[in-house]
Amino acid sequence: MSTADPGGDAAESDGTDPFGRAIRDVAHGERTEPLWCVDGDERLEHPIERFYFAERDDAVYETLDDDGVATPLLDLGAGAGRDVLRFQERYDGEVVGLEPSAHLVATMRERGVASAVRGDMFALRESFDRDRFRAVYAHGTQLGLARPPHRLREFLADLAVVTADDAVAVLDNYDPDADGARDLLGWRPDPTPGMGYRVVHFEYEGDVGDTLLFRPFAPDVLREACVGSEWSVAEVRYTNDHHYEVVLRKG
Repeated sequence: MSTADPGGDAAESDGTDPFGRAIRDVAHGERTEPLWCVDGDERLEHPIERFYFAERDDAVYETLDDDGVATPLLDLGAGAGRDVLRFQERYDGEVVGLEPSAHLVATMRERGVASAVRGDMFALRESFDRDRFRAVYAHGTQLGLARPPHRLREFLADLAVVTADDAVAVLDNYDPDADGARDLLGWRPDPTPGMGYRVVHFEYEGDVGDTLLFRPFAPDVLREACVGSEWSVAEVRYTNDHHYEVVLRKG
């Protein structure tokens, strides 16, 4: 089994939340065991420090500047707040980090995130007012939890409600048609063109998290989901053979 990325930026909204606890413990310097990403008898240590605390290349943020990202900005699945903190430095105006994990919301606040909110990225209307944001960012492939086509369309509709008319969204996912995606832990084949399955859960200090069902999908699946919505795919760019970022524009 490849040691490729063992999991996206996803956490359980309730229960024991081993994912959020482990990241919190790293932030406090108190982690005693690895955070495991598990599929059956196979497991990989989740690279917490690299995924949630290490500095990212400035080109990532410059790309967002090129896409016209403005504030207020919403970071979906903000983790420990690494990107939110950089956005706060780069942009004037409000930056909000959204996380379902109470441990991660507390961690963000402790690390200096001015606005950290606990909520579900697939229930945005429950957390935010209409036209609230001009930009949305999600890095960690949690978009795959939308399980297209219906839930993906519902997510796009909710995203349209909480964003302004000139909004831009920068999201990411894995392309199941790429060879590298098949090396991901928890990969399952899917006969549907442009679709895949990925099933994993997290374990930490004996606590077992909920099973996470990801649906990696190709950019064309997202393009199709945008038909009839307020969003269109403006650009797709690959960071490697199987991971891509997509820029959505409204209007």
